[in-house]
Amino acid sequence: MGNALALVLLGYFSGAVPFGVILAHLRGVNIREHGSGNIGATNVTRVLGPALGAVVLVLDAGKGALPTWYAVHHTADPWIIVATGGAAIVGHCFSPFLAFTGGKGVATATGVFLVLAPQQLGIAIAVFLVVLAWKRVPALGSLAGVATLCGLMWLRGDRWTAVLALGTLILLVYTHRSNLAKLTR
Repeated sequence: MGNALALVLLGYFSGAVPFGVILAHLRGVNIREHGSGNIGATNVTRVLGPALGAVVLVLDAGKGALPTWYAVHHTADPWIIVATGGAAIVGHCFSPFLAFTGGKGVATATGVFLVLAPQQLGIAIAVFLVVLAWKRVPALGSLAGVATLCGLMWLRGDRWTAVLALGTLILLVYTHRSNLAKLTR
């Protein structure tokens, strides 16, 4: 039980590190006061350029991938592995370092699923890109990609990762609620 709790806490606090805020601050910018106000790679790209946005994307994905990878190599319990990855995603969205606010969770989720289901993630990213090119709305692309991942994990028969994908989809609908409200107007 102690090992499980330690892994989940590792995931949460890893995910909670607000790289977008930190890197923007190093440039003298409070990223939460510019662009969309989001702390993730999309807003950092808009406000500070694609190079820094790419760095934030990699770091945010890494903070999901690394604790998940660590859990895979330190426990055989699929529930603990999935809980560790899920905790990283939740940590990004509800960071204690930002008064339990945070980002949308897409890049961190990408890192988690890169470890758990890399082939299915590749298909989900392709769906994201198609929807993004078609609709020009990153939120719709992200939701379509994660919904695809849910279906693929279900078809693969990996119930724990399918549950994580479904939970991630629900969380992303919540974190994208303002984007979705704008689209429905």
